[in-house]
Amino acid sequence: MSRDERTKILEDLGVKPVINACGTLTALGGSVIHEDIVQAWREASTIHVDMTELHTKAGNLIANLVGAEAAYITNGTAASLVISVAACMTEGDTEMMLRLPKTEGMRNEIIVQRLHRNTFDHCIELSGAKIVEIGDEKRTTAQELEEAINESTAAVVYFVFDPQEGVLPLDRVLEVSHERRIPVIVDAAAEIPPTENLDRYLKMGADLVLFSGGKDIGAPNDTGIILGRRELVRVCVRLGPHSSEVVNSKPRGYIGRPMKTSKEDIFAVVAAIKRYVRTDHDQRFREWERKTEYMVSELSKCSRIGAGRASPSKFDHPRPASIPRAEIELREGRTTADDLVRELQRSDPPIYAYAKDGRLYLNPQCLRDGEEQVIVSRLRSILAEIP
Repeated sequence: MSRDERTKILEDLGVKPVINACGTLTALGGSVIHEDIVQAWREASTIHVDMTELHTKAGNLIANLVGAEAAYITNGTAASLVISVAACMTEGDTEMMLRLPKTEGMRNEIIVQRLHRNTFDHCIELSGAKIVEIGDEKRTTAQELEEAINESTAAVVYFVFDPQEGVLPLDRVLEVSHERRIPVIVDAAAEIPPTENLDRYLKMGADLVLFSGGKDIGAPNDTGIILGRRELVRVCVRLGPHSSEVVNSKPRGYIGRPMKTSKEDIFAVVAAIKRYVRTDHDQRFREWERKTEYMVSELSKCSRIGAGRASPSKFDHPRPASIPRAEIELREGRTTADDLVRELQRSDPPIYAYAKDGRLYLNPQCLRDGEEQVIVSRLRSILAEIP
C-alpha cells in the first residue's frame, strides 16, 4: 500500500496518526511493523495452510532461535496468560480441559504477590482459576509463599516489573516453588529490551515465559509468544484455538477457542523474531540516547522547566525500564505535567507523552527520526502560551 493510499484511508476514517513518545503501548497500536514483516503477512494472506502444522513448525523455529525447548504463538500476552494457567491446572487431562472454566475439585489456585497485582492479572481468572494473594503492599517473604502452597495450588505467576522494592525475587520464587513441584509462569510481556531477557528467565528455570509480539519484537499488536518446557507448551497448543482433537467422536474446542491467531499473524511473528535476533540493538540504544539527549539539551534552555535524562525505577512506568527517557519538571506557573500531556495531544499531529509524579516523560523508543525535534518545538510553544 502506498503512502497516498494510507493517507486516504486515514482521511476516510477521520483518524490522525500520532507521534508516540510513550512507547509500545497497546492503546497506541503497539509497534510500527517493518516492511519485511508486512510482506510476510501479505504472503500468508494469499494461501491456505494446515494451521496445526503451521503452529507446530513456527513454534519449533522460534524455539530454536531463542533457545527454548518449545514455543507457541498466541493472539497476545493476555491470551498467553489464560492458556498458560489453564495448562498448569489441567496438565493435559482431556476431561479437565473440557470443563474449563469450571474448576471445582481441580487444582485451581494461582499464587500472585500483592505487589504484582495489576490490570492484567484478571486474565488468570478467565481460565477459571482463583488468585491467591501473598504479601502486602510493602513486601513478600519466602515463608508467605511456602505457606500459601497447598494441594490446590496449580502455579505461581510472576509479573516482571523489576526493579521493584519488596518483591520476592524470581530466583527465590523458583526455588521455593520447584521444591514443591509447582510450576512458575513468568509474564514478561514488555521486558525486552534488553534482548538477553528472551532466554534469561528460561535459564533461571521458569516453566513458561510470556512475551508480547507487538511490542519491541515488532510483530502485529495482537500477537504473543509462550516459551517454555516442552510438555507444558504442548498442553498450551492443545488448549489453543486450532486444536483439532476429537472427543467421543465429536470435534471439541477448548478454552482457547476464542483466542484465534491468524496465519498472517503467525507468519509475521516468525519474520519479526528472525529480524529481531539479527538486529544491531546497540545501535538502537545509541539512537534512543541521541534523541533523549537532544530533547534534554534543547528543553533545558527553557527557564520554566528542568530537563534531565531518567531511567525509570518504578514498576508503573511504561515498560521496559531499560530505555532512557527525557524527564521534564515544571519550575514555575500553574501548569502541571498533566496539563502538558493534554496540550501535546491537542497538537497537529497529536503528540502522546505521559506524566508520573508531577513530571512529564518522553520515551524515544517509538520516535521516528525528526519527531524529537517536533516535540521540542511544540513544547516550547505550549510553555510560551500557557501560564
